[in-house]
Amino acid sequence: MAGPERQISPQMPKPDAFAAASTRLDATHTIGSARLRKIAALLKGEGRESAEAELRKYLDGHPEDADALALMAETALSKGRLHEAAALFERCLERAPGFAAARYRYANLLFRLNRFAAALREMDILLAHDSGNPLFRQMKANLLRIIGDDAQSLVLFEQLAEEHPSRAECWIAYGHALRVMGYQDKSVAAYRNAIDRRPSSGLAWWSLANMKTLRFGAPDTAAMETQLRWPDISPDDRIALQFALGKAHEDLGAYDKAFDHYAKANAGLRLRLPYNAGKIASRAADSRRLFTAGFFESHKAVGCTAPDPIFIVGQPRSGSTLIEQILSSHSAIEGTAELPYIPAIVAEMEEREGADDYLDVLARLEPGAFAAMGEDYLDRARVHRKTHRPFFIDKRPANFWHIGLIQLMLPNAKIIDARRNPAACLLSMFKLYFNRARPHLTELGRSYRDYVSLMAHFDTVLPGKIHRVIFEDLIGDPEAETRRLLDYLGLPFEESCLRFYEASRTVRTSSSEQVRRPITGEAVDQWRNFEPWLGPLLRSAGSAFSEYPSVPEELR
Repeated sequence: MAGPERQISPQMPKPDAFAAASTRLDATHTIGSARLRKIAALLKGEGRESAEAELRKYLDGHPEDADALALMAETALSKGRLHEAAALFERCLERAPGFAAARYRYANLLFRLNRFAAALREMDILLAHDSGNPLFRQMKANLLRIIGDDAQSLVLFEQLAEEHPSRAECWIAYGHALRVMGYQDKSVAAYRNAIDRRPSSGLAWWSLANMKTLRFGAPDTAAMETQLRWPDISPDDRIALQFALGKAHEDLGAYDKAFDHYAKANAGLRLRLPYNAGKIASRAADSRRLFTAGFFESHKAVGCTAPDPIFIVGQPRSGSTLIEQILSSHSAIEGTAELPYIPAIVAEMEEREGADDYLDVLARLEPGAFAAMGEDYLDRARVHRKTHRPFFIDKRPANFWHIGLIQLMLPNAKIIDARRNPAACLLSMFKLYFNRARPHLTELGRSYRDYVSLMAHFDTVLPGKIHRVIFEDLIGDPEAETRRLLDYLGLPFEESCLRFYEASRTVRTSSSEQVRRPITGEAVDQWRNFEPWLGPLLRSAGSAFSEYPSVPEELR
């Protein structure tokens, strides 16, 4: 049935300064060669393969042509050859430093490659010549946020919101910047400003929903339901609104309606982002086969000996942010972020070796390669370290997949496994909006079993290496669990770790409001509100749920 009429569709925003800046950027440079212009047109059409061959032929005869190098960089980029594209952009800009559009594309690529400091240098060059460009300023703000320069980032996001008040995206970005700094009330106001500008903005509604200390009332719920009825709402807005409405009905105690919205949101994401449960299981099995006690014995002392990193791994929504907040309140430990560098090193190894799975590469690497990777990781992480504290935290849960690699490249690093009741943990993941592959409830349970089994394997082949924190134990006796944690790290107990909620550091995860309050047990059994709908999840988790927190014998 058609939805109600309205004059302005939320999907047809008026052109703004960002669109105008993008148009101007593209217009600042034209291709000089008629032949190259023809090749460029072909690259956008059906004959891309033959056009690429023609472009290579052109480059053979004109190796210094900046336009041809930029086109070849774009071609490599479109085919996923990111490092080749970066090298081509570098050559292009050496020959044409004023080629602003190419420099902007290069900076975007550096961002994708997690080379944040290098991307920031490129943005400063662009801003030196066009200081008011909102595209450049927005990217610089995002880069500053990523590397932890939050105060500078906040200034830029605030300016962009004030200068472009009708643009919902600017208010959302400003709200995010406020939130990580702990300015909750101002953050809420920014998100609501975004909703005033574009009521169908699913991301703005979800940003409010994701603030665990904010509770939706009936008026917000009705407003979101109204937006869902518009027939021209975008898929992204629809999915985010479904997640937000799940939270709204949960706040009102309507758990059946809440679960229905969460389920629809997950189904919408699953259509767009497929999930391969078999691949997850085989990946865990491959890791167990490679990383044996004998393998580690034959690769003793091959890595970088620096003890700086503390990795917090596990499943998302398992209390890792709370552990990070406690530890970063210690005078010897700096909290950084969920750093992208272990997965980046893995991806680069696969690209360099032409392998589908880096596990196939590790066995044949020269011993010196592991120390080099460890040094590389520390070098990349340095931009995030703002203090002189000797240890820092990399809180990326999915690094549990790479514990074997971490042991090889950084054997003195500490690894903490954050573990929570799978019913609570997996339900929380089901309720969380993020653009990643979405398992069904039964697949979530199986993936948790794969995780438990893989961690049990590493407990066997690397005895004493991994320290496990059970979320419910930490909630029940914070001091005892904190002392155990610090004993594992070889650090003295400090009372400040129990007053972690007083810390002024930024927090970038969805638990940012919760870890700024003293510990409560309210989250431990919240999953029971949804127990009537969790049968498929709990059955698929099986003994990993029924025997939690013990590790079932069948998964050892």
